[in-house]
Amino acid sequence: MFLFDNLLCMLLGISFTVWFTLLLVFIIVPAVFGVSFGIRRLYMNTLLKIFEWATLRMERGAKEKNQQLYKPYSNGEKSKELASLEQEMQEMRRSGSGSALGGAEFEMSDIFHFCRRGVESIVDDEVTKRFTAEELESWNLLTRSNYNFNHISTRLTVLWGLGVLIRYGILLPLRVTLAFTGVGLLVFLTSLIGLLPNGGMKSFLSEKAHLMCYRICVRALTAIITYHDSENKPKNGGICVANHTSPIDVIILSSDGCYAMVGQVHGGLMGVIQRAMVKACPHIWFERSEVKDRHLVAKRLSDHVADKTKLPILIFPEGTCINNTSVMMFKKGSFEIGCTVYPVAIKYDPRFGDAFWNSSKFGMVNYLLHMMSSWAIVCSVWYLPPMSREEGEDAVQFANRVKAAIARKGGLADLLWDGGLKRDKVKEVFKEEQQKLYSKVLVGGNRTREPTAA
Repeated sequence: MFLFDNLLCMLLGISFTVWFTLLLVFIIVPAVFGVSFGIRRLYMNTLLKIFEWATLRMERGAKEKNQQLYKPYSNGEKSKELASLEQEMQEMRRSGSGSALGGAEFEMSDIFHFCRRGVESIVDDEVTKRFTAEELESWNLLTRSNYNFNHISTRLTVLWGLGVLIRYGILLPLRVTLAFTGVGLLVFLTSLIGLLPNGGMKSFLSEKAHLMCYRICVRALTAIITYHDSENKPKNGGICVANHTSPIDVIILSSDGCYAMVGQVHGGLMGVIQRAMVKACPHIWFERSEVKDRHLVAKRLSDHVADKTKLPILIFPEGTCINNTSVMMFKKGSFEIGCTVYPVAIKYDPRFGDAFWNSSKFGMVNYLLHMMSSWAIVCSVWYLPPMSREEGEDAVQFANRVKAAIARKGGLADLLWDGGLKRDKVKEVFKEEQQKLYSKVLVGGNRTREPTAA
């Protein structure tokens, strides 16, 4: 029994030593120096070949069984041009009473126009579908992406089962270990660096510690990131704005450069991380009572960017996560400060895993479990040239110009809708716009009718 215990302890010790050595050589050291051995790229290319084979096998199997393989998916664009309010009402009146639009001030048939538009918005609107997972054109061997593909053939079912074992038996424990390592080192190192006096050495060590820890966290997601146009990377004294798909957007950007974060003070583990980070770097955390004070928020942001020694601020102006297909309305607050804005476009490849966080459906822990049990997180990041407010341009126009540039570069749909509609009721101003349009139609009809009557 004594020999067995010694043998067990020795095996555990050897396993721990090997595990720590592999972690140090292949994860921590490359993260410190910002290098990669190309293992993740090789892994991604291997997955692509497997997906291609699986897609061909599925298409052949579906054809043999006369099954529909893909369900149709609309990206929010209407298949036909919407007619104007006046044209639609003219058609309804002609088909109903036979009268033209100028023949009466109001007809009961006008109601059907608004009823039809309302039903169309419920069935296929541009807002709601931005908060659901992006539909794939082929299966990526994840049950959550399509529940029918793995039952087409026995070989595909076996391949899917093997994928489950790899993702949950090997990748998930490894990624959880790396995540705890990255977060633990971030808290420990930033707390230690926070004891140093302010100066060049503290800033240098803080930057290196943040970069190393974020790169470890990136490896915890098996994230394969391609950065484009690095010469446009944000500089001190400016604000970096980006489209928002997931909480991991912060990790994706921070693994290539350091930023000052902006956010609300939290409790629990997140609060511990925030308090440790702010000791080493001037992040901007607001108390819950301060978040709604726009003047206080603007003043603290202005004071930060006025100091050219401080890191650029990272802000996601949409204020909520969108499903990697579009960019929605930017809040104007960060565009009122009057500093240089550095736009960044982020686009994820959904074939390897869906990065979108549907916060109304999944909690943070459940979401992170989905991320760490996916095949990988693959994305592209584009640094756009810096932009400033032009003469005579207000904050809303500037925000829309930056948003359009991000959408164009990332291949995303540019929408004017407020992402807050995901949780809030429709604003009265949208209802009033429809009422004004209808009033103009009626007034226009009366004006064209009066000269004829005279």
